[in-house]
Amino acid sequence: ERERSGGSARGARRARTKIRRYCAANRLSRFITLTYGGDGCHDPAEFRRDIAAFFKAVRRELGGRELPYLWVPEWHPSGHGLHGHAAVGRYVSRTVLGRAWPHGHFFIKLLGNLPVGSGSREEARVCGRYLGKYVGKALDGERMAGLHRYEVAQGFQPRMVKCDGRTIDQVIGQASEV
Repeated sequence: ERERSGGSARGARRARTKIRRYCAANRLSRFITLTYGGDGCHDPAEFRRDIAAFFKAVRRELGGRELPYLWVPEWHPSGHGLHGHAAVGRYVSRTVLGRAWPHGHFFIKLLGNLPVGSGSREEARVCGRYLGKYVGKALDGERMAGLHRYEVAQGFQPRMVKCDGRTIDQVIGQASEV
């Protein structure tokens, strides 16, 4: 049991790192929460189908344009079932979101209120940290066995950049320029 929970904690840490990097690379700074009305949704497979349909509908409403996104599931603390937290990197109107999510309620917020000069990358990092909190929560109690901790849009993975140098200062200098 201890070994398993240690592995889960490491996996959650890796997932949080990947989430932060993905959000920063794609400038995902608009935070969305999707909840169900009524009794909620308690079926992880149905929930994932609904989230996939949501993003497909949003892309269709936006004229098929590319839309990097990331979402994480969370079990509602009051037992209402699953809800989703997501991030996108561009403005999406409330009308579009409402048509794309017919299952209940949604909330969208641009994560701002950062120090002057922060910029879009720092906004995205804040969003990534916020979403990363939910990755660990998914492990509490009702972890969805065999399912990913988070999902991303295909084709938007950050690219790896290699920096070479004779000293650590040279490598850090190159990395800072990138």
